[in-house]
Amino acid sequence: MQIEQIYTGCLAQGAYYITSNGEAAIIDPLREVQPYLDRLERDNVKLKYIFETHFHADFVSGHLDLSKATAAPIVYGTTAKPTFEAIIATDGQEFLLGDIKIKALHTPGHTMESTTYLLIDENGKEHAIFSGDTLFIGDVGRPDLAQKAASMTQEQLAGILFHSLRDKIMTLPDDVIVYPAHGAGSACGKNMSKETVGTIGNQKETNYALRADMTEAEFIKEVTDGLLPPPAYFGMNVAMNKQGYESFESVLNNGMRAIAVNDFEAVVEETGALILDTRKNGAFAKGFIPQSINIGIEGDFAPWVGALIGDVKQSIILVTEIGQEEESVTRLSRVGFDNLVGHLNGGFEAWKKAAKEIDTVNRITAEEFAKEVKVGESKVIDIRKDSEYSAEHVEEAFSKPLSSINDWIKDIDPKEPFFLHCAGGYRSMIAASILQARGFRNFKEIEGGFNAIAKTELPKTDFVCQSKILSK
Repeated sequence: MQIEQIYTGCLAQGAYYITSNGEAAIIDPLREVQPYLDRLERDNVKLKYIFETHFHADFVSGHLDLSKATAAPIVYGTTAKPTFEAIIATDGQEFLLGDIKIKALHTPGHTMESTTYLLIDENGKEHAIFSGDTLFIGDVGRPDLAQKAASMTQEQLAGILFHSLRDKIMTLPDDVIVYPAHGAGSACGKNMSKETVGTIGNQKETNYALRADMTEAEFIKEVTDGLLPPPAYFGMNVAMNKQGYESFESVLNNGMRAIAVNDFEAVVEETGALILDTRKNGAFAKGFIPQSINIGIEGDFAPWVGALIGDVKQSIILVTEIGQEEESVTRLSRVGFDNLVGHLNGGFEAWKKAAKEIDTVNRITAEEFAKEVKVGESKVIDIRKDSEYSAEHVEEAFSKPLSSINDWIKDIDPKEPFFLHCAGGYRSMIAASILQARGFRNFKEIEGGFNAIAKTELPKTDFVCQSKILSK
């Protein structure tokens, strides 16, 4: 028996590859399936099952393409109603895989179809669970994503999750390994650990939601407290996972279509495409195609695309570093942004050589910021998360998180100058590109963000002014 966690950091997502005596199973596969096919061939094993823990909201699974390529059936838990052919496992149903068994445990609460898969080894021992979004390391799945589909409140779903955890998971032996679908950085929970593997016993001791003396009412209150609104694309990804989607190969072919510099503007006009520049923020600041939005491929690219662009049907045309075209397309497809028109042939350098119009961002260093800013008089916008702001911030700065820019941007006075920063420059350049695309030119973005500002003599504080946060 072999178990391998295939972890994708930019999505904080774990897929699982399991083999036993010539047969394999894959749990919660990513959108691009060729790496799995290559691995199956290399290991000389046959894919017997594709297990899905639930209809994922934060990424598009590769279950359909993988099933088509291998003829392996897709397995969902009780109550799941996909529009395609699948095995709907009953609670407690066992699936033979080589010399081991995989048992479906219906664990609703995060979603009503959520299922945890229990692996029973060659000796009949309960060895590991693949808990999906029901149980994370340090957290449990948020219960607010399936409210509409389940016709329930988040409190009702949290109550169901409480019993799933107590009745199905916490009753397992303490040495059972926990393999969750996500780790820190995912929006599917609020308190996930950076660790991506644990045990039942460890989680009973350290996970706030699994305290032995916790009442159902306390669980509901703690699990629902402080939940941020889910990203706009979540519901669309659920629909794609449930109803089907275009093949990854087709999406890749469209995205890899090279568009010549001289045709670029006409294509943008004709398709209404958003220009998405995936280069590093420093390169973008020095020059970019007007109206471009910068979300760097080397950061949390796909989640930010999903959170800020929102509509997966939005047509997109890419500007990338040479050689990063396929990676950009792949990451977009993982969160369902399939309507790709193509990419600029030759990248931004080709645009520049053609003497086309170029825009820049007014970026200054932290040292220049420290000299120019007048605390209490100058307007400083801190776009980090509220928790980052609360820990320490420039005195009198306003907290306006990037995730809610589409809400607070309408309150910006286009005539009032301001400074803009995040932690290191990645998020503030996203914000700067959005602001400039919407006509705002009255700001300076700070290179290196708060990490660099913290090294200056500017007054900083961890005192949270309520009016500053509520003004976001």
